[in-house]
Amino acid sequence: MPRLTKIYTKKGDKGLTSLGGGQRVPKDHLRVSVYGTVDELNSHLGVALAVGLCQRLNEVLPEIQNELFDLGSDLCFLEEDKQTHSLPHIELRHVERLEQLIDELMALVGPLKNFILPGGSLGAAQLQVARTICRRAEREAATLARAETIGAQVLPYLNRLSDALFVMARYENHMQGVPEPLWRPGA
Repeated sequence: MPRLTKIYTKKGDKGLTSLGGGQRVPKDHLRVSVYGTVDELNSHLGVALAVGLCQRLNEVLPEIQNELFDLGSDLCFLEEDKQTHSLPHIELRHVERLEQLIDELMALVGPLKNFILPGGSLGAAQLQVARTICRRAEREAATLARAETIGAQVLPYLNRLSDALFVMARYENHMQGVPEPLWRPGA
């Protein structure tokens, strides 16, 4: 585990940062942007938990937050550096666990009969914000994957997580007894 004895190092004052393997890159490098967006997503999940969610989501979201730290680790190392470091990374089992969660929650909220707007309860609205950030992370990771090799399960995980967050928002509204805000075309 990293031990941070000093928070500021001044090494980034000229717009560069280090990847996990020690390579210095600009702070706006696409790889840094992707794992920065994953970090932003994780922070928004922390906000969702802080505003208060139903028990089932309070159980699964901390697990997902830990997986997002693993995803950040997966992304901050170049694939060739992963051979010499023992790192957590996203695996197929993480993707499958999200699929099981989606199926579980969908069985309770039922199929969509109309497009819904982000909102309803405060927790559901925050989960919708997290969903949109997850989609951005997925788009950025797709762009990175065209330029560099990334972990095989990074894109499937982000894709499944954004779907899971959508269903979690629906579930939170359901558990709070708050009707889903429906899209009214041309309203």
